[in-house]
Amino acid sequence: MSGLFLVLVVLVILTCILLNNISSRIGLPTLLTFIVLGMLMGYTGLFPIRLANQEFTKDVCSIALVFIMFYGGFGTRMEAVRPVMRESILLASAGVVLTAGITGLFCHYAFRWDWVPSFLLGSVVSSTDAASVFSILRAKKLGLKNNTAPMLEVESGSNDPSAYMLTAMCISLMQGDASAGEILWILTAQIVLGLGLGWGIAKLAIMALNRMRFATPGFDMLFIFAIALASYAVPEMVGGNGYLSAYVVGMLLGNEDFSGKKGIVGFFDGVTGMMQMMIFFLLGLLAKPANLHHAIIPALVIFAFMLLVSRPLAVNAILTPFRKYPLRQQALISFVGLRGASSIVFAIMAMTEVTSIGFDLFNIVFCLVLLSISVQGTLIPWVAKKTDMLDKNADIMKTFNDYSEEGNIQFGEIQVNSGDSWDGKEIQELGLPGNMLIVLVERNEEHLRPYGNTKLLPGDRVVTLTHSLHGSKVSLYEKRIKPGSRRIGQPIKAHPGMGFVVMIRRGKENIIPHGDFILREGDILVILNL
Repeated sequence: MSGLFLVLVVLVILTCILLNNISSRIGLPTLLTFIVLGMLMGYTGLFPIRLANQEFTKDVCSIALVFIMFYGGFGTRMEAVRPVMRESILLASAGVVLTAGITGLFCHYAFRWDWVPSFLLGSVVSSTDAASVFSILRAKKLGLKNNTAPMLEVESGSNDPSAYMLTAMCISLMQGDASAGEILWILTAQIVLGLGLGWGIAKLAIMALNRMRFATPGFDMLFIFAIALASYAVPEMVGGNGYLSAYVVGMLLGNEDFSGKKGIVGFFDGVTGMMQMMIFFLLGLLAKPANLHHAIIPALVIFAFMLLVSRPLAVNAILTPFRKYPLRQQALISFVGLRGASSIVFAIMAMTEVTSIGFDLFNIVFCLVLLSISVQGTLIPWVAKKTDMLDKNADIMKTFNDYSEEGNIQFGEIQVNSGDSWDGKEIQELGLPGNMLIVLVERNEEHLRPYGNTKLLPGDRVVTLTHSLHGSKVSLYEKRIKPGSRRIGQPIKAHPGMGFVVMIRRGKENIIPHGDFILREGDILVILNL
């Protein structure tokens, strides 16, 4: 039986990979395929899988959500999101409360459900799913105007703790074991302990990473893995918000420079992807198709109300006072608010904690999530185009580890200036090494196919192809020139102790500097770490 089970696991993984490739080609959100696969392997599958222990399922999904939250913070570039940090945090906190409250009011009056169960459903589905949102934006390479992508990244990555606290509050009210004062104290403790312990755990982890030397390769990844678990478990033991702590720890670690960071990024890419796949697969397994027809109508009504009313009202209430976000941008931000993994986890949590809710919470959430990631997710590129929010110059693929490629070849760019060694020379005269090839010459917005007798002229942009760097310990890190720095107005060569500067980011411009290059306040130095 164990052999059959392992073969089944292999088939599930291979099928997920196949469905992932298919979904990417036809434009469907990747995680939708895992729900479908779970349903196929569940009650209607060839080898039906029954999940009878909901408590076990809740624990597994809660742990999976910890890694999703941690890596959501780890991938947040503070430099990119700082201009929209206030708006993003407000959307992730007050925006969630508004969405949950408006949705709860609607459920109470539309379906005649009791007050607290109505707000419970609103709380469960009040947060947005970062994995679904960015799998679509990155798959379609949708660069967005006016800092929309960083705002969506921070909001969707950090709003789960707010939804978790609202869900826990509703569960406590339905259990009848907490007064209003006790609930207020619990919420305060959740926020204070979640933030405080998260900050402390992150600082201790950073101190350890800077001082420890791991004798065996890979143990640094295990260390970060343990930190991710501790970031949730420690606050949770003393009444803090473990999810909030996990996000804070991930964000602080992700914006620090330490050895082996590139490998850790790849490791957590895989871990987080597996956790997301597992949650959506479990959702498909838990769903009972025979009961879905009772849940589809309320789910469809709630989905339409959230899409057209509660989410837009919450976004409008938060962003309009800033007076720099046009209605078309607010419309896109509202539309991109997909429901996903966290809604699933919170629904399972409510099912295990409350004996009687009054309606089929899980199947309604199941249908709502299915509608959200299929309908909304598929239409995001179209809505972004219709709202005129696409920016061809924005790079949605940009992350903190964007200096290296995963493949074994890599493109490069060389600008030919007047008087350079390449100025006026034919390509066959350059004496390029055997592992480097010129694949394109851009001249006055014209793309030229290069030949041996192609002569390079000043202003040409030469695109090269060569092998990526492998098997080396070198890495890159960033350092910003802060206000009042003694380096402002001085050339790079005047400060040899700060390391080998290979690139400078100045505003939206990336500059490859020389020793006489004069530094300015706000410059971001990309330094080679040997």
